[in-house]
Amino acid sequence: MKQPEAPAVENDLAFEALLDYLKATRGFDFTSYKRPSLMRRVVKRMQLLKVETYADYKDYLEVHPDEFTPLFNTILINVTSFFRDQPAWDYLSEQLLPRLLAEKTEDAPLRFWSAGCASGQETYSLAMALAEALGPEAFRRRVKIYATDMDEEALIQARQASYLPRDLLAVPEAWRKKYFEPSGGHLIFRNDLRRIIIFGRHDLTQDAPISRLDLIICRNVLMYFNAEAQAKIMARLHFALEDAGYLFLGRAEMLLTHQALFTAVEMKHRLFVKSRTSAANLRDRLLAFPLPNQAESNGDLARLERLREVLLETSAVAQLVVDFKGNLALANARARQLFGLRDRDSGRPFQDLEISYRPVDLRSPIERVYTERQTLLLPNVERPLPNGQVEHFDVQLVPLQDNGSSWLGICLTFYDVTNDYRLQDELRRAQETAETSNEELQSTNEELETTNEELQSTVEELETTNEELQSTNEEMETMNEELQSTNEELQALNGELRRRTLEANHATAFANSILASLHSGVIVLDRDFNITNWNTRAEDLWGLKSDEVQGKSFFSLDIGLPVDQLRSALRAGIEAASGHQEMRLEAVNRRGKSFTCHITVTPLLVLDQRSEGIILLMKDVTEE
Repeated sequence: MKQPEAPAVENDLAFEALLDYLKATRGFDFTSYKRPSLMRRVVKRMQLLKVETYADYKDYLEVHPDEFTPLFNTILINVTSFFRDQPAWDYLSEQLLPRLLAEKTEDAPLRFWSAGCASGQETYSLAMALAEALGPEAFRRRVKIYATDMDEEALIQARQASYLPRDLLAVPEAWRKKYFEPSGGHLIFRNDLRRIIIFGRHDLTQDAPISRLDLIICRNVLMYFNAEAQAKIMARLHFALEDAGYLFLGRAEMLLTHQALFTAVEMKHRLFVKSRTSAANLRDRLLAFPLPNQAESNGDLARLERLREVLLETSAVAQLVVDFKGNLALANARARQLFGLRDRDSGRPFQDLEISYRPVDLRSPIERVYTERQTLLLPNVERPLPNGQVEHFDVQLVPLQDNGSSWLGICLTFYDVTNDYRLQDELRRAQETAETSNEELQSTNEELETTNEELQSTVEELETTNEELQSTNEEMETMNEELQSTNEELQALNGELRRRTLEANHATAFANSILASLHSGVIVLDRDFNITNWNTRAEDLWGLKSDEVQGKSFFSLDIGLPVDQLRSALRAGIEAASGHQEMRLEAVNRRGKSFTCHITVTPLLVLDQRSEGIILLMKDVTEE
């Protein structure tokens, strides 16, 4: 089969069309996955089906909807195991979990998320480590574990918590006996601890994250996504964690470009803590989860609750959200304090509130933002205070849209720049008194800018090199998992072939036993009258062993049987393919004794009643 050539422009367009088709028909959005590894896995399915182009494969999916399941199983490589990368899990169990538990009060709840859990091995690894650290009773009382994945088939297996003994080789024997119960050749995770774990389908690039978590396990997942998707996922994971929460990644994932969000606890084992000094802006926080554009789908309450959680975290800057209906949706604590808003003002028409026209008329700018669909900045808005002083604000209006389509509302941010304007006045006065030294300062500034540009260029080159190395490392890890998946498939095929070989050998031995047990001589011929079977009774009659006649023409044998007299009967048996013929011929056995040989000629029929050969039964009937 001709393999699709991914670099071709036409092939790229056809491949993107295929991804759009998968998203539209089955809800799986793979557009943020890395193209090289994604193409390899799709081509793997195409080669099995002997489909040459992506367009043909899309047509095949339309006609054969059953193909979606094996395709998704191939794309979503579920290569996992218990305590995968053992040293990292040892560090987690012996160092990180005791530190995490020490930071909590004795009865404080503990929340964990296994993102990209596949068939559940890492989720149950975490459960066993926590049960050992807390004890089963405290584990059941305090712990909640969420486990999510995109692959429904993998989630079904994870929910069953049933594994073969070979799957648990990495689990210490004492833990296997303590946490697993035998059932029909499988080992099943203890049901009383299994109830603590909640499995569900979740798309890291689309669905809202779980919140207030102490630890997230997201191992060997990020490496499949491109840089943009990785940034979006990392923002969501950062939002999901508590202030002192931890992130456990796979060995191929470095977080080199997300150091503002996470700080390494143990880089060797890819353990990170949420950075407490990170100050993600409102836009990044809103990107941490999708806002629905239809109240019927998830409800206005859920949408407003999500917005409120984001705004409450930005207490240093006053922020308001006006929904697409023109009502005040949210106001954070700083905004309520600054403009005298109350909780009951939420849901009221924005135009009825004083803030809509004082200190500046915001109704016209809001209409302008809706019309132009662009962010609008109102600089230096003055707000007189009762004590005679004046506050200065830069008001930014940002449109909020759901995936770039329907309107959700507008976010209004009031940046207090009063000090900035005061500083500008002071600087202006200082500049007037320092005009004589301006040229020297300008020269020095230019030199510093040149040096800064050179340093910045060097830093950018290093960052580019680091990103390239990380991307290469992730790609190698992806290919390694693909090879591991292929190896598992080959092992399964090898086991099946071994089983079938044993069955065939048993059937052959059984057939030979039957032939050896018959009191008549048995000779089996193929359609060309060559000998395929010759039992021991035939050896006794004609004095030739089975290996001496195997594959030879029956008519070439020099035995005491007039074989030429059987030609017409044998040909009739091949052509007629039904019934049998009997005859008696005078023959001489291997001892030279004459006897009357009774011969039965029977066609060897296959399932479609077609003759594949002849069976000859020979018996000495001289005394009869």
